[in-house]
Amino acid sequence: MSELLKMLGCRYPIIQGPIGMFNSPTMVAAVSEAGAYGMLALGFSNPDEVKKLVDEVRQLTDKPFGANIMLINPHNEKILETLAGAGVKAVTTSVGSPKEIYPIIHDLGMKGIHVVLALQHAIRAVTAGADALVVVGSEAGGLRSVNSESSTMVLVPLVADHVKIPLVAAGGISDSRGYKAVFALGAQGVQVGTRLLASNESPAGERWKKAIVECNDGGTDLILSSNMRTAERIIVTPWIKQKMADPAVKNIADELDRNPAATGNYERAAFGAGQVSALIKDIKPIKAIIEEMVS
Repeated sequence: MSELLKMLGCRYPIIQGPIGMFNSPTMVAAVSEAGAYGMLALGFSNPDEVKKLVDEVRQLTDKPFGANIMLINPHNEKILETLAGAGVKAVTTSVGSPKEIYPIIHDLGMKGIHVVLALQHAIRAVTAGADALVVVGSEAGGLRSVNSESSTMVLVPLVADHVKIPLVAAGGISDSRGYKAVFALGAQGVQVGTRLLASNESPAGERWKKAIVECNDGGTDLILSSNMRTAERIIVTPWIKQKMADPAVKNIADELDRNPAATGNYERAAFGAGQVSALIKDIKPIKAIIEEMVS
């Protein structure tokens, strides 16, 4: 058994990519029941919200699951106490410096896996006490930096050459081919987001799932946030493509629709997804996705 599996306590070294707006206990439980590591995305949640979510997951599964915490959340110490009390053994940490939170994680008897986008971040995280790293290549969905970034194929072996703790590869993984490839790159497991987003149990709207399945090669791009300090990878609609090609338009973040299911404005929909969307051609149960991946 790998060091990573010992930390997670699940059957397969597959971590659910946490997506902040989809804190679905049903989805988390389905991932854990399939043998992987379901993850709540706690973001700016408060301790009461976390307790409710954890209780709901526990009602659905007795299998191991975890959570991602954003390090800029002032409630993290209380949140970690709640998670530890519920038997959570490992969490991932992101968006911020890990050096102050890791002594707290360890004092609670938990393991922490820090999310990094670059080699320098990986080295700093090890110094701060991280027990493992999620190494996220540039093709992944979700929040990105505005810096030039390396792909999973480059970043994972690069980090593996410089650190000695377990690595989890993220970005561009949707099936057994990607799953098997990362072990050759030096990782002990994977984090999967977009493929699980396009599942039966995912709470994403049907139009979002359909957009992933219909996404072609090159069908995603990075959009700068309003403050121009971060970026996110989304599926490019014709309207978004037109706006991005207009030299007079500096930033479209504020014009994107975050709730198109309510407004019906799907042309401006901010459907987050990784480049791996081009490989996803169906929507199926999480159990089937996991079984294919490890086959």
